[in-house]
Amino acid sequence: MSHEIGIREYTRGALFGLAAVGIWAVWVVAVRFGLRTSLKPWDVTAIRFSVAGLILLPYLLKKGLAVDRLGKGGLAAIVLGGGAPMVLLSYGGLLFAPAAHAASLYTALIPLYVAILATVVLGEPFTVAKRIGLALIVAGAFGIAWGAGGAIGSRQNVGDIMFISAGMLWACYTVTMRKARLEGLHAAAIAAVGSLIAYVPVYAIVFGTNLFNVPLRDLAVQAFVHGILVAVISLVLYGRAVSLLGASNGSAFAALAPAITAILAIPVLGEWPRTSDWIAMLLISGGVYIASGALVSARRVGLMPPPQPPAI
Repeated sequence: MSHEIGIREYTRGALFGLAAVGIWAVWVVAVRFGLRTSLKPWDVTAIRFSVAGLILLPYLLKKGLAVDRLGKGGLAAIVLGGGAPMVLLSYGGLLFAPAAHAASLYTALIPLYVAILATVVLGEPFTVAKRIGLALIVAGAFGIAWGAGGAIGSRQNVGDIMFISAGMLWACYTVTMRKARLEGLHAAAIAAVGSLIAYVPVYAIVFGTNLFNVPLRDLAVQAFVHGILVAVISLVLYGRAVSLLGASNGSAFAALAPAITAILAIPVLGEWPRTSDWIAMLLISGGVYIASGALVSARRVGLMPPPQPPAI
């Protein structure tokens, strides 16, 4: 943020950010819960883009594909990074690893993935805070992998790799959106409608009428969470947080995702994180918070005292 903002605006932005991250935590638990029923990751992906694609289709028809700003490569990055390939990786990882791992290695690490890619593509500086945050995040990620058994190729490690890959695809989506100066909802509409056209028909051909055999309650829960809450509402909330607080402080709320997801997973899924997982999640959350520049932003809004000059 380049200008000071008042406590009221900061509070509003914080509420928007917390609501968005809350939704991101809910989707992880919802997918994990759905996989315990008759649904598979490819089913939930089809539900998500069937609903979100139809909802956002009128908006996309009004705004267009923005090929003049994106180019063919940028358009592909938006569709791949925000569409079915990224979602299949993130949802599929939950077949192998628990919900807390998805929140730690995917959601919470998104600001870091974006920061690294933005440094390369957009020339944004990789500050000391980002380096400190990176060290904490890498330590936390290593802790999660070690807690999963430490052996390359173990079941949970496979899920962890899928989460990291999904996060990198999302980073490509985010950086491309920034470079093209594309609004968040516009980019989401391109990704959702693109997947509606490219993925849903293939799913229908391969899996036929599988979804018609799923209980209506399970379908309704997944459609609401993924097609409406995640694909539409969370992006609007996140956009409002960033517009009020700035990109750095807005993205810092993703650091809360591991803890929120782990807490939700306990009563809903019965998944109790190990002590090593809690420590790793704290390291990752703290690392993302520092790397995002939120400490500096907090001083600017007066929530933290400025550093005192040395005594003479």
